[in-house]
Amino acid sequence: MTDTTPLNALDSLSADAFQDHLLQGVSRTFALTIPQLPEGLARPVANAYLLCRIVDTIEDEVSLDAAQKRHFCTWFTEVVRGEKTPESLRDHLGPLLSESTRPEEHALIAVMPRVIAITHGFDPEQREALALCVVIMAEGMANFQNLDLSQGLPTLKDMDRYCYYVAGVVGEMLTRLFCHYSKDIAAHREEMMALAVSFGQGLQMTNILKDLWDDHARGVCWLPQDIFDQAGGFPLGSLEPHHHDHRFQKGFLHLVGIAHEHLKNALRYTLMIPAEEKGMREFCLWAIGMAILTLRKIAGNPDFSRSVDVKITRRSVKATIATCRLLRSSNAGLKAVFHLAGQGLPRAPAGTELFQINH
Repeated sequence: MTDTTPLNALDSLSADAFQDHLLQGVSRTFALTIPQLPEGLARPVANAYLLCRIVDTIEDEVSLDAAQKRHFCTWFTEVVRGEKTPESLRDHLGPLLSESTRPEEHALIAVMPRVIAITHGFDPEQREALALCVVIMAEGMANFQNLDLSQGLPTLKDMDRYCYYVAGVVGEMLTRLFCHYSKDIAAHREEMMALAVSFGQGLQMTNILKDLWDDHARGVCWLPQDIFDQAGGFPLGSLEPHHHDHRFQKGFLHLVGIAHEHLKNALRYTLMIPAEEKGMREFCLWAIGMAILTLRKIAGNPDFSRSVDVKITRRSVKATIATCRLLRSSNAGLKAVFHLAGQGLPRAPAGTELFQINH
């Protein structure tokens, strides 16, 4: 979507075309992967992502202070639950969005009533899955708004919590939707819910590592200081591009190893989806494959100073898609190619406990 797209032009689109149009603007990755899902899942998953993007838009808006962000996020959760109207929130929030917020996100807020109308058309179990995700995400992300993030996060546990609020909870929501869709998947609900959190964290940690310098440019660092203390005491507050400090490299590769372990759990999660559910497997596998290739680029160039330096190529994306389609029904084949792709990547130190949420 572009900033020249008339909003009234969206009114004539079907629900699926409307959501796909919005996704093209706010996330090309999800616009690519969501259509692989079966019809009964694609619409609620697309809607869920748009709901999450609305929370992100509020949390990222520079013109709002922490109290205003918490207020609007709470208001939005009430809208999702059907307790308040989306029109009122749109009319109050929309004029406060600054030029730093992308035109596509301005548009998303403007068409919020139709997004919510789609949400409220789902089955009660699907609606509850989406609402719970939005509530946990909004409340959790608000807890990080008042922190001075220029010095990094204090501990790996803090990073774990942040990853849960922005990605792990999405994994839980997707699992609830998957279980609602398939009784065979629902039979593995408990184990998949635990693995879903790890799946989400693996993807989010990969993004945090890749986007290190984009975040740094706006005075934010999501890396955990305690990992760099263990690596020799590198102070994250002194981090600058074009550094060549072996202490930082050691700590950074430690985090690559942890992300790698989480992605192993992501594969375990995916292999619990029945082989005949090819679209669902592809939806998961494409994300895992692109994350593994990104980690490989990061590990091969840990002193990179621009995110573009570790961004995978379009050719790599196409190769990932082709490989996943070829092997999507073969557990043995997928395990083999994952092992091959991960060769040479750091491993988490022995005894490392991966984060899990206890509900």
